[in-house]
Amino acid sequence: MKHIVLTGGGTAGHVTPNIAMIPALKEQGFTISYIGSYNGIEKKLIEEMGIPYYGISSGKLRRYFDVKNFTDPFRVLKGFSEARKLLKKLKPDVVFSKGGFVSVPVVIAAKRCKIPAIIHESDMTPGLANKLCIPSAVKVCCNFPETVSSLPANKAVLTGTPIRQELMKGDKEAGRQFCGFTSDKPVLMVIGGSLGAASVNDHIRKILPELLKAFQVIHLCGKGKMDETLKGTEGYVQYEYIKEELPDLFALSDVVISRAGANAICEISALHKPNLLIPLSANASRGDQILNARSFEKQGFSMVLEEEEITDEKLLDTIHQLYDNRHSFEEAMSAGKQMDSIHHIVSLIEECVLSKK
Repeated sequence: MKHIVLTGGGTAGHVTPNIAMIPALKEQGFTISYIGSYNGIEKKLIEEMGIPYYGISSGKLRRYFDVKNFTDPFRVLKGFSEARKLLKKLKPDVVFSKGGFVSVPVVIAAKRCKIPAIIHESDMTPGLANKLCIPSAVKVCCNFPETVSSLPANKAVLTGTPIRQELMKGDKEAGRQFCGFTSDKPVLMVIGGSLGAASVNDHIRKILPELLKAFQVIHLCGKGKMDETLKGTEGYVQYEYIKEELPDLFALSDVVISRAGANAICEISALHKPNLLIPLSANASRGDQILNARSFEKQGFSMVLEEEEITDEKLLDTIHQLYDNRHSFEEAMSAGKQMDSIHHIVSLIEECVLSKK
């Protein structure tokens, strides 16, 4: 029996591509185990699927000063020791990593245990966790053609990002019933990300009275980011995180506002949803979301508003422009090439298993 260990976590974007691949891996006869952090979002998402889950210590490696910089390296070392013990016990044929800091000790331990590891980078430029993993990986899958040139030539493979197939099977009317919406106004979906984008949430709530004159609004605001004062507002629903009903809510939505994490925007474009991207500011991140957003804007898939330029008036105007021009965005996304990422990556995993024998 072929055995694969999946790893990745910290945010939903480091987990959902792994989830997207699980049905295809099972179809190919793989036994699947998952290594993640003790309490990350990945634990809940994976355990709900009935996949054996193993927790390890995880620390974040930062490019900036933080008191935790003194303690987190010890957590990473502890995580490496725990990952090595787990891999020796589980004896997988291959490891597949979707990134996030929890994956670093797993990929490095895999190399020490002579287990081939494949890693996947969704953003245009590799994040710090993946940069640390590249020397220990046999292949590096990437999402943007622009990324290939910044990776070792013998390891880089352009695969695109695995998309959860169930997202394509949403039922518009089921979504309408779930939200309690009518059919006389278009629907705007706002996605804050699994951790919730506080500033996006704030901007939307500020213009909500104006927005509701023209739209019904589905607001996925992130854990602990609900606004109790808005409960019961007609034409507005808010959820911390949606799993089962997400395909129906996408089917119902006419336009989408989102951060520009690579997995989220790949899912939105695969669904051909006209979208406004508000990338995480370069002041609060390494700027990868800005690069992702500009790439999608250049291809005619998205409109982009950077956080620093947002005013209530500008945000409202841009949303109306997006809706008015929605058909041109839909056409651009329909004409764009969709890669069969799941099939491509599973083939690479199979090759690793065969080369080991």
